[in-house]
Amino acid sequence: MNIFNKITLQSMKKSHTRTIVTVIGVVLSAALITAVTTFGVSLLNYMASGAAQKYGGWHIKFEDVDSSFVERQASNDKVANTETFENIGYAKLDGGKNHNKPYLFIAGFSRKTFNAIPITLLSGRLPKNSGEILVSGSVMTKSGVQFQVGDTFTLAVGNRMEANKSLGQHDPYIPGKETFVPKAERTYTVVGICQTPHFDEDSAPGYTLITTADAADTADDLSLFVTLKEPHEVHAYAKSTAGNHAYILNNDVLRFMGLSDDSSDKAFNALLYSVGGIVLLIIMIGSIFLIYNSFNISLNERTHQFGILSSVGATAKQLRHSVLFEGLCIGAIGIPIGVLVGIASIRLVIGVVAKNFANILYADVPLTLTVSAPAILAAVVTSMITILISADIPARKAANTPVMECIRQMNEVKIESRTVKTSKLAERIYGLEGTLALKNFKRNKKRHRSIVLSLVLSVVLFISTSAFVTDLKQASAGAKEGTTYDIGFGTHDMNDSEMLQLYNKLKTADGVYESSYQVVMKYSCAAKGSDLSDAYRKSVGLHSSDETVNMPMTIQFLDDRAYLNIIKELGLPAEEYIGQNAKIIAVAKMQDRGNQEKVDQLPDVFEGSSMNFTIVPETNGKPKTEHGQNVSIRFVNTVPPDTPPMTGTSERRPYTFSVIAPYSLKDKIVPSDTSSDIMVKGMSFQSKNPSQSVTEMKTMIQGAGITASYIILNTSEMLDQSRNMIFISNVFAYIFIIMISLIAVANVFNTISTNIKLRRRELAMLRSVGMFDRDFQKMMNFECAFYGLRALLFGLPIAAISSWLIYKGMVVGGADNIDFVFPWGSMAISIFSVLFIVFITMLYAISKIKKENIIDALRDDMD
Repeated sequence: MNIFNKITLQSMKKSHTRTIVTVIGVVLSAALITAVTTFGVSLLNYMASGAAQKYGGWHIKFEDVDSSFVERQASNDKVANTETFENIGYAKLDGGKNHNKPYLFIAGFSRKTFNAIPITLLSGRLPKNSGEILVSGSVMTKSGVQFQVGDTFTLAVGNRMEANKSLGQHDPYIPGKETFVPKAERTYTVVGICQTPHFDEDSAPGYTLITTADAADTADDLSLFVTLKEPHEVHAYAKSTAGNHAYILNNDVLRFMGLSDDSSDKAFNALLYSVGGIVLLIIMIGSIFLIYNSFNISLNERTHQFGILSSVGATAKQLRHSVLFEGLCIGAIGIPIGVLVGIASIRLVIGVVAKNFANILYADVPLTLTVSAPAILAAVVTSMITILISADIPARKAANTPVMECIRQMNEVKIESRTVKTSKLAERIYGLEGTLALKNFKRNKKRHRSIVLSLVLSVVLFISTSAFVTDLKQASAGAKEGTTYDIGFGTHDMNDSEMLQLYNKLKTADGVYESSYQVVMKYSCAAKGSDLSDAYRKSVGLHSSDETVNMPMTIQFLDDRAYLNIIKELGLPAEEYIGQNAKIIAVAKMQDRGNQEKVDQLPDVFEGSSMNFTIVPETNGKPKTEHGQNVSIRFVNTVPPDTPPMTGTSERRPYTFSVIAPYSLKDKIVPSDTSSDIMVKGMSFQSKNPSQSVTEMKTMIQGAGITASYIILNTSEMLDQSRNMIFISNVFAYIFIIMISLIAVANVFNTISTNIKLRRRELAMLRSVGMFDRDFQKMMNFECAFYGLRALLFGLPIAAISSWLIYKGMVVGGADNIDFVFPWGSMAISIFSVLFIVFITMLYAISKIKKENIIDALRDDMD
């Protein structure tokens, strides 16, 4: 070990408090970086495992291969597992609406394949023999051809040919160029309806039907699924193995490994790594504040020492290496401890949030700690880079400082009268002690600036995080208030009689205590400008009261019991609103998305409290005036019942015009010979245990053999997911802010305590000329106040602006049911914390000074 490294170690031992605090800062920094990288790897592994459970764990699928190709891949050292199904052939689909998919594709699964490739049943069961078949739901929803469980049909099964070439599922339909060659007739009985298999490509020319094939492994035309031992080799393996065979990658799984070749997945990975990079950058900035200040303070202590070394021949390079050696020593101690602390901390955090992740994403896939060697290495390298950057900046400065300036130590403290001048008013307000504190604050601006910046960073992060969590809670609460049912069932295709039969079954599910059904249809009416309110005319720019306006509207046909409950809540006479001659009600209000006002405070669309209208059904978005109906509508102040869940987005209008009528009037208002656009129809349920009820309902729906497309939604589960996401956000947000705050606290403690130590002679001189301990304490209290108030002066406004920007960002993102809440509480906590931290640190440093002998302090040359 050379002499410079020995001197560095002696200096570190002499200033052991500063060294320990610096090591603690490195430990916190390394722990936080390790926690971020380890959790990122754990989360990606969790997502990949969940996707494998949902979509299948295979990595690559080869199309149209023979049994010899399958055998070669099964014996390949790189392959972990293989699965196959037989490509039985194609059959023409009569009556299909999608001209790019004119075929049915029949796949023969073995028992092993059914266990390995996830198939989600919508109704019925899996086939048990080669005469039974499972139909993909996309046949009915996209082609318009309907199948039901129990149907039996005969197909002419054969091949698609282009000249002498046989075409497969990877080859899109080529109208006019390909021919269909039937080979044999097969008869099948439909035993189940399933979701579209995840291995199907969008461009495939045939809808997949699945039957059984016991001899699939020995067939001549197979589809092969390969799972590799090392997924990162998937692209090289595919290129070297495929030859003339087409293949597709399981991007649903590979995207979480960063291996997908899909452009959207690449964008996902870019976003993921960008967010991770930003988080690590924030950590590095906070860490550099601490470690840079520590080394800068170390150099201030050793300035005299460096001057002497330079005077006897030490080069700038040697002095710089001396400082970097100190950084390596601190890193060698702090980084391993930080890595261990980070792994232990994230293990504890994962144990806390694992259940919440299961409620949001994959219930049967556990979120577990994944310790990755590359992730740990990245954390170590990042931490060491942070240390070296922090040490190199002051090292270069020290190495380039003139020798005499180092020996005299006059480069840090500025004593020009103009620099430290204070006003007479300040002297009267603060007194002698406060004036001395203020002068010291002015002549040591660089040291004090680092303290203030550290405190500002902590204040802004804490308040901004608190504001973000508050906004998330508001959004969740708003969602809960806007939901009037626990379980919703919505459909477009099911006829009313089938829906009502299903409703009678579903309402008997365990836990259900309230239920209703409804049909929502699109209508329109014509209104004169004179009948419209000033608020409406102003919003649409209507100037003349003689103009006629066509107004789209919806009619909710509620079951009679639910409609009667609304009538009773409004205090209207029930006998006038039930029966064949019943009156109907409507909500016609201007929407005000900026203010969360009650419905009775919103402006009305119409002037009168009731009106006669000619309502017209809409078909394909166009009004059918020949089917108009005259109705009398009374406008009421209530919130229309939530419509059943629907796919797609509803039309946005500046107003709400929703007619509410009993279902018993539907046949009268909508004659049987009238076709009208159905917005949605369905049912809603209140349940004591929504999750259990939904599970039972899905079983009932499958048992009923429903083939129409539908959506069943557990809104209570969605709210639970929202709450779980908020909980997870809270945990990680507050852990992050606590760790960053600890780094900032260590920085403040290190800077203030060492700053006081560097002023030993100055403070000893003040005590030697008669300054009492009480006055000495008062002066230091003023310094504490100057630190804290300066930090709060900058930190609080920046934090307030940051909180407002977070709120606006959430509103733009769709959370329009939240109000801006000024972060008074978190600001109060920040004010107390800043002053407390500064005061406690100053108290500790002063206690050390007071224990020292004044004469020894005056004689100390800080070498």
